[in-house]
Amino acid sequence: MAGKVAVIGLGDIARKAYLPTITARAGLDLHLMTRNPARLADVADQYRVPEPRRFTDLDELLAHGLDAAFVHVPTTAHAATVRRLLAAGVPTYVDKPLDDSLAGARALVELAERLGVPLMVGFNRRYVPAYAEAARGARDLVVLQKNQDGGSGGVREIVFDDFIHVVDTLRFLVPGPIERTFIGGVVTEGELEQVSLTVVGGGFTAIGTMHRRAGAKQERLEVTGGGVKVEVTDLGQVTRHEGGRVTRQTEDGWAPVARRRGIEQVCTAFLAGELPDLREALRTHELCEQVVTELTEGGAVG
Repeated sequence: MAGKVAVIGLGDIARKAYLPTITARAGLDLHLMTRNPARLADVADQYRVPEPRRFTDLDELLAHGLDAAFVHVPTTAHAATVRRLLAAGVPTYVDKPLDDSLAGARALVELAERLGVPLMVGFNRRYVPAYAEAARGARDLVVLQKNQDGGSGGVREIVFDDFIHVVDTLRFLVPGPIERTFIGGVVTEGELEQVSLTVVGGGFTAIGTMHRRAGAKQERLEVTGGGVKVEVTDLGQVTRHEGGRVTRQTEDGWAPVARRRGIEQVCTAFLAGELPDLREALRTHELCEQVVTELTEGGAVG
């Protein structure tokens, strides 16, 4: 896709991951928007975006007639921003989650479907090369840990803003329909300390965990099946165990971080109009809501 593409919200994720990827593409007429004038000037200067394509107001941006938009505003602003873009007929990519509630996410999905406007949720782990490769093998047992070093928060906030990556990746990797779910966790004085999700189906089990005070920030995936175990550490370090042999895949040190993390690929898919089923994204939000309900109403305490 060539044309007028907006990046709305210029926080860390936009500056570190998306702008380097988007600006490397030829033929895009980049527009930038944030309510922070100083940040807008800094980022626009860095990417040589001229004054007529710098905005602090969404109405003014929409008046320029966009062909697509990437939304990287805080989660609390997702619904309002996405609604405006969809109403204007702008194909929209938004960071996960669509909204921090199932009801809010469902409303956006239904609006996009009713208006016939493309909408994509940024589940970049489905595009991580090592995870996509793991999804092509046997997957009897999937174990995913995504731990943090400090930074607890409320149950809904952590589940929808961070644990949602674990939930969606499990759903991506399981080889069949989920038949049963088991949820556990520890909540101390309203703060989520740890959470686990186990999903079971015909011939497979998948387990996802997160500890918010694990002493290290690390993501580790293990996929086992057919006499093979594949381990992926921090999205790119791959070790394969088969028949007593251990093979370690050497990372391409020159590959951009955005490519190793699936950002480059997910941007390409969106701009090419290769969007996944939006209802698939909604099912991840449904499972997140189930996790929140269990932890807040099911008595998970420290």
